[in-house]
Amino acid sequence: MFANTKAFSGFSVDDVPAAKKFYGDTLGLRVSEANGMLTLHIAGDRDTLVYPKPNHTPAEFTILNFPVPDVESAVDGLVALGVRFERYPGTDEKGIMRAVGPPIAWFRDPAGNILSVIEV
Repeated sequence: MFANTKAFSGFSVDDVPAAKKFYGDTLGLRVSEANGMLTLHIAGDRDTLVYPKPNHTPAEFTILNFPVPDVESAVDGLVALGVRFERYPGTDEKGIMRAVGPPIAWFRDPAGNILSVIEV
């Protein structure tokens, strides 16, 4: 039934203008807006829907992973733009987990959803 349908993912936020500014200006993604919702146009033809939800609860799992060649440089660049990284058990002073899997660091969007940069 869906073998030839281009599926896409989506997540909620509590403030669409704040999300548009963060994803467009801070993260540098191409963002379009229609019908009160955003579409994040992510490299690799990976559109993601961002929709308002009045009773939004932030996702406590990673909703988007951004692959980068050097996670430490990505963290430094995002910190310079005002992004704060989460500190979880096992992360270093920059918030980078290096002990298990590829180096990864987590941060939140203005709605509190969790995102990451992950070294590939």
